Amino acid sequence: MVKSFAMAFSDFDKYQKECKKTAVYPKVGEKFIYPLLGLLGETGEVSEKIKKLFRDDGGKLTSERKEEIVKELGDVLWYMAQLSTELGIKFSNVASGNLKKLSLRKTHGTLHGDGDNR
Repeated sequence: MVKSFAMAFSDFDKYQKECKKTAVYPKVGEKFIYPLLGLLGETGEVSEKIKKLFRDDGGKLTSERKEEIVKELGDVLWYMAQLSTELGIKFSNVASGNLKKLSLRKTHGTLHGDGDNR
């Protein structure tokens, strides 16, 4: 049986509300393209930090590199919250829905494989 995760994620909605206070971009509340492009850019920056971990640090996660990655992951989180806001989606629903989906996949033995509806 899949348990409900909604109550445990109220902090995501608080985070989303706080993020909105720092959103300064064209057509806030009207357009989702800006946070979408920001999300893509920030995920690229996370990838770059990981790439440099292998190129410059021999694959070893240094404390400095880890801190850089933490900052970039924070930016990813911010853009995810803003994109959710612009689409009228509660961030807690994104988080709890994802865990519910993964829990069902685990229960059904379909964590591996291809496709969205496993």
